[in-house]
Amino acid sequence: MDRATSGWISGFIGVAIFSGSLPATRLAVLQFDPVFLTVARAAIAGLIAAALLLAFQQKRPARADLVPLAIVSLGVVVGFPLLTALALRHVTSAHSIVFIGLLPLATAIFGVLRGGERPKPAFWLFSLLGSAAVAGFALAQGLSASPAGDLLMLAAVLVCGLGYAEGGKLSRRLGGWQVISWALVLSLPVMLALALLTWPASLAAVEAPAWLSLGYVSLFSMLIGFVFWYRGLALGGIAAVGQLQLLQPLMGLALAAWLLGEPVTATMFATTLAVIACVFGAKRFAG
Repeated sequence: MDRATSGWISGFIGVAIFSGSLPATRLAVLQFDPVFLTVARAAIAGLIAAALLLAFQQKRPARADLVPLAIVSLGVVVGFPLLTALALRHVTSAHSIVFIGLLPLATAIFGVLRGGERPKPAFWLFSLLGSAAVAGFALAQGLSASPAGDLLMLAAVLVCGLGYAEGGKLSRRLGGWQVISWALVLSLPVMLALALLTWPASLAAVEAPAWLSLGYVSLFSMLIGFVFWYRGLALGGIAAVGQLQLLQPLMGLALAAWLLGEPVTATMFATTLAVIACVFGAKRFAG
């Protein structure tokens, strides 16, 4: 199997894992404070990552890697989880999931700026078409309904795209699981301290779905998904494999309907199909 194919397979597995993140977060914020949820998931994942790094005796990253790792940490360990958790206080997970269709464009842009990639002009056409479909969906829903939720999701997409591109670039040298593990460990002291400061007065009323959701976003969304995702970006290209994120809304909408009983409207479904169609054209002209 060649590097590109292996990269696409790894990237697809990562996207499949990430597709459960927003529905799980939606369930969790019903009973956990968004800030506590953000720092708790990062702290749990950070402790596991530290154990893995010790068990496999990984060398410490070089001094030059600390700034890129900090960018990864701020983007995907803190920024995206916190902003999406806050957004899900205002919008449903089905609504927020469609905004994930903007992530491929954001990742590709940062892939050019930070990773030195140069996709063909036709690639940008398909990326822009997918993003336009998502923006059209948001406007059709009426931003006045929850401007705060939509703006938080847009900010989340921006910082996540930067974290994806920076992590994908760094994974070429350090390895996918090592990058997310070191990023988690780098933020661990702060996340642990904040988890203690924001600890709820009582956890007695927290039900099983919220605990399971916390476990999912801590183990799968925060760690395991990135192992596959960063490996995929490193092998297949940041801009190219990043287009697989266009598949995430469809997977996420299905999970939102199944797990949360949220309505999936015809507009949501049509938008999802439109952005998915763009992934095939983008893939063809990515390199």
